[in-house]
Amino acid sequence: QVQLIESGGGLMQAGGSQRLSCVASGRTFSTSVVGWFRQGPGAEREFVAAISMSGAGTYYTDSVKGRFTISRDNSKNTVSLQMNNVKPEDTAVYYCAARKSGYYDYVQVLSEAYAYWGQGTQVTVSS
Repeated sequence: QVQLIESGGGLMQAGGSQRLSCVASGRTFSTSVVGWFRQGPGAEREFVAAISMSGAGTYYTDSVKGRFTISRDNSKNTVSLQMNNVKPEDTAVYYCAARKSGYYDYVQVLSEAYAYWGQGTQVTVSS
């Protein structure tokens, strides 16, 4: 069992930066692929970024490429999402998700593939 707790959300102005963190409990986090998803007002949940268990592999949705950076510190059971040059359209509840990676070091973009989810953290960007 893995429990995930997100933090770092809040109100920010367009063009600003913020760092979201996802802290996990459980010894299997270092062998888990982790993803960030978001759900804006009246919208479906969408993929934002993912990182492989080693951290060597990352993948981003097009709308955040060059602005967001996902990273992890397995010694601290933490995955972070550095958000730079935020835009009003980044406003959403951001969720961290994890699933066991098994033998392969890969990234996962499909929300239905993730077994564990955090409670979410609200990010609001004003123009």
